[in-house]
Amino acid sequence: MTSRGRFISLEGGEGVGKSTQVKALAAALEARGISCLVTREPGGSPGAEAIRELLLQGEETRWGAQAEALLFAAARADHVEKTIRPALEQGRWVLSDRFVDSSLAYQGGAGGLGIETVRSINAFAIGEHFPDRTLILMLDEGRDRAMERDRDASDRIGGRPSEYHHKVETAFRLIAAEEPNRVRLIDASGSPDEVTQRLVAALGDLLP
Repeated sequence: MTSRGRFISLEGGEGVGKSTQVKALAAALEARGISCLVTREPGGSPGAEAIRELLLQGEETRWGAQAEALLFAAARADHVEKTIRPALEQGRWVLSDRFVDSSLAYQGGAGGLGIETVRSINAFAIGEHFPDRTLILMLDEGRDRAMERDRDASDRIGGRPSEYHHKVETAFRLIAAEEPNRVRLIDASGSPDEVTQRLVAALGDLLP
């Protein structure tokens, strides 16, 4: 019988390097003989990608916090059913660029719904499929980097005021403090290779 794979999520605020590092981490794990599937949120399955368009396009006020949280949860439920769970059952490791902790931090913390309220919504959506390990990239200049990268092309969430994004970072720190066995804060400063090495080290107890 094939052993279940591991589920790892990379989190963090805007501009901390998640998309770069999820690919680099997958390459590092593949070099160790671990088969990996890289995915993302919102998205990762056809249904979830359709919801992604609804979530990220349009005016900043297009959705209220409750509707936004429910849309993310709906996308996540499809992502788990169609992509994540099948890969884990095949013994692959799944690496997701964002997952449930983004909803806890963005809609729960910064959006004012409350972390536990959003956790309950997502517990219904994904059941027991919380990540085995969540790695949150922390970088003081991440917001400035994101603004330089996106210019006038920020999506409706990334383009929110700095105060909102400070609340996101505070929520991520709170989540890490509350769940130290699952969630680890990772220093995202320095070279990309240095950051990747920190990510691999933070998975040391899970590696075969």
